[in-house]
Amino acid sequence: MHPTTRSRFRPRVAAVAAALGALLLAPLPAAQQAEAAATLTNTGFEADGNGTATPSGWSTYSAAGQNAASFTEAGGHSGGYRLTHWSSAAYKVETYQYLSGLTDGDYTLSAWVRSGGGQNSAYLALRNCGSAEQRTDLPVTSSGWIRIVTPVKVVGGGCTISANSDANAGNWINVDDLTFTSGTTGLTVKGVDLSALKKSEDLGGTYKSSAGVTGDPVALLKNSGANYGRLKVWVNPADGYNDKARVLATAKRIKAQGMKLLVDFHYSDIWADPGAQTKPAAWSGHSYTQLKTDVYDHTYDVLNALKAQGTTADMVQIGNEINTGMLWPEGSTSNWSQLAGLLKSGISAAKAVSSSTQIALHLANGGDNTLYRTWFDNATAQSVSYDLIALSFYGYWHGALSSLQANLDDISARYGKKVMVAETAYPFRLDSEDAHENIIDLSSELVSGYPASSSGQSAWLRDVMNVVEAVPNGRGLGVVYWEPTWTAVAGNGWDPADASSGNGWENQALFDYDSRLLPAAGVLAHR
Repeated sequence: MHPTTRSRFRPRVAAVAAALGALLLAPLPAAQQAEAAATLTNTGFEADGNGTATPSGWSTYSAAGQNAASFTEAGGHSGGYRLTHWSSAAYKVETYQYLSGLTDGDYTLSAWVRSGGGQNSAYLALRNCGSAEQRTDLPVTSSGWIRIVTPVKVVGGGCTISANSDANAGNWINVDDLTFTSGTTGLTVKGVDLSALKKSEDLGGTYKSSAGVTGDPVALLKNSGANYGRLKVWVNPADGYNDKARVLATAKRIKAQGMKLLVDFHYSDIWADPGAQTKPAAWSGHSYTQLKTDVYDHTYDVLNALKAQGTTADMVQIGNEINTGMLWPEGSTSNWSQLAGLLKSGISAAKAVSSSTQIALHLANGGDNTLYRTWFDNATAQSVSYDLIALSFYGYWHGALSSLQANLDDISARYGKKVMVAETAYPFRLDSEDAHENIIDLSSELVSGYPASSSGQSAWLRDVMNVVEAVPNGRGLGVVYWEPTWTAVAGNGWDPADASSGNGWENQALFDYDSRLLPAAGVLAHR
């Protein structure tokens, strides 16, 4: 990361179904349980055609008698039809199916969904399953379909699968192609990049809980659900931050909170990204052969020092956003054999320090499948050994959530690797706290359906995490939120060589302009 209409659905609706007598939050009537099966039926809503308010195998409930807001219509994800919730007036409706005779254990609901957004809530739920209700909110995606998953533990043999809308006039969702199968899901990595923290605190930055109590930001984020801390490493930066000594200091704090550690090697003295992979000044005149030694020695030195102080890295990135290679020009993707040699040198050093440390290769533009196929096909051809693929995905730059999902699904299967979003973020407001213009500061730059607000920021992180969780075969590893502690503190700007440079990121931090923890931090407690 470098700090710089759809037409409305008009249903042909059948007669409004009679309202049910009790909320589904209560146990279902015995008669309905007796009729229930152990297998989800009419999962693609193909049995009834257009305009059916209560599809075959399903039931519809609305406390206000608004059953007609739920109906089938043409335009399915895979087949001819889909379930839609829509009304020209505000509405609340639920479409559900109750299963009985299930073998107790873990199950996962999977469904393809779309939503125009704007609802008070729109989600899939698993309830009456003998354990805590589980929900997954629908992402805002008016064009491409997105698959979401919801895991639950069934105790007692029954479970209700439901699609729910509490919506304003004209809001809509689509649901299709549901499955309910054995197994569970979740995310292993729920991380935060804390690279800016040490300098911020040294310059007077403070952090508070949501209640306004000053505290340790690492502890505040950990208690919100973060279980990984990410730290970038520069070789010899102008301000002395993000070098080995400062990384060691912050790593102690991360590990002291019981969190795991991800170390992000930039192999530069400054930001490395797809547009800049500048060699450290100390390596500037070195040959390719010497650069391989430099990479090995630097990687080994930092990781071994971390190990020696009892904070062994759990995961390591060999390079940062290396779409175009690293250590230009020698390590450019225009010379893949040399880039592979540099990558292998860093990987070898990391594994020499700790064989259990996971190796990530990290690119930006997480919605660009062509980029990832080309890059990792080359890495495979050059026999580069690694453990997982890391992506940067910022929706205002990198495309739709559906593009992220398509790429994650493809590359995880194509290369047999786990995948993770190593960088994402979203603004909670547009104005700047300091004099430096924010990177995202116009409403026209935002992702449609996600306002620059506390709720918009929370929804973005939630939905990115839901997309990663849905990667098939358990290959979706997790998500890291980028620079949640990089608040506006004088001197802690984007340029390490210029103390007067400002921060263009404070409106995407997880602490507001009063230094209070924002609600989006709580999304890190994702299942």
